[in-house]
Amino acid sequence: MLIDTLSSGIPKIPDFTLSSKVFLIKTTTDTSEKSKLINEVEQQIKSDNMAPYYEYLVKTLKIDGFTWDQAVFDEMTAKNTSDIKELKDKIEELKEDDEGETEIVNWWIKISDYYAKIGDAKNSVKILKDVLDSAPSTGPKIDLYLTISRIGFFLDDKLFTKEYLDKANSLIEKGGDWERRNRYKTYLGIYLMSTRKFKEAAKLLIDSLATFTSTEIATYEEVAQYALICGAISLDRADLKKKLIESPEILSINSNTDELLPIFNLIKSLYFSEYNKFFPYLLETYDSILTRNKYLSPHTHYYLREMRSKAYSQLLESYKSLSLKSMADQFGVSVEFLDDDFCKFIPTKKLNCVIDRVNGIVETNRPDNKNSQYHLLIKNGDALLTKLQKYGAAVKLSGAENV
Repeated sequence: MLIDTLSSGIPKIPDFTLSSKVFLIKTTTDTSEKSKLINEVEQQIKSDNMAPYYEYLVKTLKIDGFTWDQAVFDEMTAKNTSDIKELKDKIEELKEDDEGETEIVNWWIKISDYYAKIGDAKNSVKILKDVLDSAPSTGPKIDLYLTISRIGFFLDDKLFTKEYLDKANSLIEKGGDWERRNRYKTYLGIYLMSTRKFKEAAKLLIDSLATFTSTEIATYEEVAQYALICGAISLDRADLKKKLIESPEILSINSNTDELLPIFNLIKSLYFSEYNKFFPYLLETYDSILTRNKYLSPHTHYYLREMRSKAYSQLLESYKSLSLKSMADQFGVSVEFLDDDFCKFIPTKKLNCVIDRVNGIVETNRPDNKNSQYHLLIKNGDALLTKLQKYGAAVKLSGAENV
């Protein structure tokens, strides 16, 4: 089931499929795949006359595999110049016919979209900033800020993206409508995921699935995949089932699709304690999702580490002590691997246990919850007494004044 039919109607500009291909070209070690992707990107650049983007890839990013062809560049640039002149001539006609400001603004947005489509982010953003001054109401201004943020997503410029998401949010808080709030929720969820704030991102992305229309920034399958990725690392066991495994939105698009299957299986292996399947699914998620996504790739090692810690902790919760060999057998790894891996988590308190290597035993030493609850009660009680004393003194003072 594809949700593109619920599209917001906003043009898919910039083209995030193109930026994903460029990311893979920079990171893949498969020469055959790299050659195929370079060919696809070059064909799209020529088809859409993306002269500025072509120059950006070859001269700024200096991506290996792209070669400079001055004749091709000049031909595309001439086409760009002609198209932009035609659009600007239309604006002059509207001014002569004394058309309304709204119609003229709409044509300026079309020019900005054209610049964004050919990869000229600088000119596109400049026009959108100028148009912001003419935007008649809050709604259109929110749309413009979100449009600018999409250019930031396309270029993977996190500071730029955050700046304009914050500006959009400030207007949304003052009176954004339901549809724009939901679009912003998806945008912010993807941004938070890209900056390793998985817990905050999970809530937004899971919530956005039920009302998703933001096809201009991602497909429904991609957002569902992001929700699973963020939820797997941040949700507790009960919420994994309620919000992901049994999610009507996740199930509606069929969890057996290529985009969702690795991470969905990983989550099920955790929830159903099928630890022998955990590492194969974790590695599959790493290979097919984490390393191939420009938002997630910088966090792959962190993600693998946190997921291993989560699985180990879940198993140890059921035991006071457990043989290292038994635990290694359950995960399908060697004792040496498990012993070495535990040494990465125990010093940082990620795992509350100690290893008796002589006897081959893992002994848990979970914190005493009752003791910590007692100290918390004392602390809160002292704070409450202090407030009551201040209140009593204020009441007495007030009474003295009345007398």
